[in-house]
Amino acid sequence: MTTGKIADVFNLRRGEGAPVLVAGLFFFCILTALMMLRPARDALGMERGLDSVRWLFIGTAVVTLLVNPVFGWLVARLRRLHFISATYAFFALSLVGFWALLMFAPGAIGARSGQVFYVWFSVFNLFVTMVFWALLADRFSSDQAKRLFALIAVGGTLGAIFGPWLAARLAEPLGTPALLLIAAGFLGVSIALACWLVRLRSDGPRDAAVHDPDAVRIGGSALAGIRAVFASRYLMGIAGYVVIMTIVATFIYFTRLQMVAAAETDLDARTGLLGNIDMWTQVAVLVLQVTLTGHIIRRLGLAFALALLPIAMAVGFIGLAIYGSFLVLILLEATNKAIQRGLTRPARETLFTVIGREDKYKAKAFIDTFVYRVGDVVGAQTEGVLGRLGMALGGLVSVVVPLALVWAALGIWLGRAQQRQADLESPRSTTDGNTAPR
Repeated sequence: MTTGKIADVFNLRRGEGAPVLVAGLFFFCILTALMMLRPARDALGMERGLDSVRWLFIGTAVVTLLVNPVFGWLVARLRRLHFISATYAFFALSLVGFWALLMFAPGAIGARSGQVFYVWFSVFNLFVTMVFWALLADRFSSDQAKRLFALIAVGGTLGAIFGPWLAARLAEPLGTPALLLIAAGFLGVSIALACWLVRLRSDGPRDAAVHDPDAVRIGGSALAGIRAVFASRYLMGIAGYVVIMTIVATFIYFTRLQMVAAAETDLDARTGLLGNIDMWTQVAVLVLQVTLTGHIIRRLGLAFALALLPIAMAVGFIGLAIYGSFLVLILLEATNKAIQRGLTRPARETLFTVIGREDKYKAKAFIDTFVYRVGDVVGAQTEGVLGRLGMALGGLVSVVVPLALVWAALGIWLGRAQQRQADLESPRSTTDGNTAPR
């Protein structure tokens, strides 16, 4: 197959190959670091029962709310590459700190420290991926996002497959603490790739002082992102979409934990089972990303891409309530991840390409961290209440189906609103303003 035909298959245009490759490698490193450690996070969280996990979700939401003004302050005071590097460096150094604790003070490790790691990892997970996608929304135009974000996301999927595989191969010969250092190393490489990505030439000329995003600080206040979300119908719509998405994902998460807890009682066995589920469900994600997503978003539109996941989840939960088997759960989770990561996530990140630079980092941070975790808390508590009432899967279906209708309607509205905004603006003009669509 010739280079031109390959470019046509992947919707690439002249000058886009290098940025897409670097961005894909960037996402590969982030997801490798995350997925190496996530099975251990989940297993540690289950040590004191599922009710403890529900409270950990509340703790995580509180921490993300407290961290948002700090991140907003960094965005206002530092240049783009500096606050991105500072974010990744902080989490890398935190991993080194956990490694030192495991190596030199193992007696201090207990249930409480496991809970601290659970909360820290949950914050880490959201912020490193949020910063990545915010940079992409700032670096690529709306049209490029629709064509290229799914292809770039392939790098993350490969990392999500490679991370658990690498952890399984290295945990025994090197020990679990060594995995923390390896993950920190991947974050260090991510910093270098972020610098490379923003320094690659964009299409068209750039005036150094005006059009170079790294020539000036974004400015504004530490709380500007929070205020922007509540002042914009568009951003509020994205927040509502994220909340419902995470509520449904949390229902799947706790259903999985319950079935895993019933199937395996040993910590190592639970970790292994959770890791295998994570690894194999990525295969479906990869197939969708490589073959269909870019064409679906470009030809059928963002509205379709954003509405497909709610419909699939409603159907999946109905099937789970009818059959109630572990196999159906795995199929539901695989479908959720395949559509969410392969189609919905690239489409959702495209929504941020038509807002101002300040909102791309500050408002996006608030939505992708605190608002996301609010959905987790609501989902966890709702699932717990239904369980205590003895409603189980049937109760979940009665909640998921009406939520899915609202969720799908929001997706259609957001997709159309993004297209209207993109039609009003030139491809590069969105990098200069600081106002979200109202």
